[in-house]
Amino acid sequence: MNEQKINELWSHLHWLTVLAQQGSYTAAAARLGVSKAAMSQRMADLERTAGVPLVRRTTRSVRLTEAGQRLVDDTRAPFEQIAQSFAQVRDLADAPQGLLRVTAPVAFARQQLVPRLADFLREYPDVRLELELSDRLSSLATEGFDLAIRHTAAPPDTHVAWTLCATRSLLVASRAYLRKRGTPLRPEDLRTHSCLHYPRAQDTPAWTFEHAGERVTVPVSGVLSANNSEALRDAALAGLGIALLPDFSLQNYVSKSLRASKLVSVLPDWQLVGGYADQLYAIRPYTAHVPRAVTAFVNYLRQALAGGFGVGEDLEK
Repeated sequence: MNEQKINELWSHLHWLTVLAQQGSYTAAAARLGVSKAAMSQRMADLERTAGVPLVRRTTRSVRLTEAGQRLVDDTRAPFEQIAQSFAQVRDLADAPQGLLRVTAPVAFARQQLVPRLADFLREYPDVRLELELSDRLSSLATEGFDLAIRHTAAPPDTHVAWTLCATRSLLVASRAYLRKRGTPLRPEDLRTHSCLHYPRAQDTPAWTFEHAGERVTVPVSGVLSANNSEALRDAALAGLGIALLPDFSLQNYVSKSLRASKLVSVLPDWQLVGGYADQLYAIRPYTAHVPRAVTAFVNYLRQALAGGFGVGEDLEK
């Protein structure tokens, strides 16, 4: 094979590494911003030049052959170094620029993140933001995200984590529901109520409370469970039960639903334990170089969220 032909294949090799990361032609093409047909053609050209199969295609996914995996293993580090070097060169510019890929939980992104993006993008007009709203725990390095927003008690040790703000868990219900079913005076009273909860791994959902040195855990059940705090909040507003919510799901409703007495605090003297996490973080894979766009976005969010959400004191008791 002549040197000119090899030089023509550098981009093909890079596409192969992306295909290995994404696991399908569709996902790899989307990651590269090309058509699926172009992706397939590049791989066919690469296999024809190599003289051996590099990719095994199935109906649902793509696997590399031994030869394909060897090529990926041997070229991944150089391509990552090239990408890092290019990012460093771009950051010599005075202002942050380029594509910033961020993943964030659906409810938090819709309620708190998206409303704040316009100010950031106006301040940094050379930054393009790609936002994925998902409650799925993505592999940041594998899926090409620069940053993840996580509502967690313990960010992974393998990543760099910036604290954005503290959060609280709150128990709320509509006045209409409490008039009909009665107001719980102790955690044990929740056994007879419809408790709108976020499904967890345990077989029996339970809420834990502390007050004056007493700790109480109560199994709960209700007409609705959902892995989205917006859905639980709206169900509580509709009078379907008592909901356990993170404070950021209520902030935008303080001046409307809460002060209009549609939602009130339940068991306000009891502290919830182990409901939702008590911190929001911005997390990224560890690298020696952090792009300016990432640093600018994290600093912007830390300033925008510095005061937390301040909802608890606005709830009527």
